[in-house]
Amino acid sequence: MKWLYVAIIVLATTGSDMLLTLRMKQHGEIHDFSPGPLGRALAALVRSWHVILAVVLMAVSFFAFLSLLSIADLTFAVPATAATYVLETVLAKYLLKERVNWKRWTGAGLVACGVALIAS
Repeated sequence: MKWLYVAIIVLATTGSDMLLTLRMKQHGEIHDFSPGPLGRALAALVRSWHVILAVVLMAVSFFAFLSLLSIADLTFAVPATAATYVLETVLAKYLLKERVNWKRWTGAGLVACGVALIAS
């Protein structure tokens, strides 16, 4: 059961991060932080289905994490859910077309090794 919760957390967190990244890349950089322009930018983002779905996925991840903590040790839960870093790196490379250098691949690989260690 705990691996089911881990899978839910990893998928929901990754989905949320991907949706937020896509929307922010569409919106573009926020340059003016005065109340009027910042308020308009926030209003536009809050009405976006990307952001709404991302928040729902964050909530799913949060409640799945609470459920995981009720049946597993924190020393298992936190490292196991770090698999999000690996999945997000792969998706950033192939879905978002981001440049991922060898240092980032190495980091993701080390995280994957850590997750594998706690799985045994």
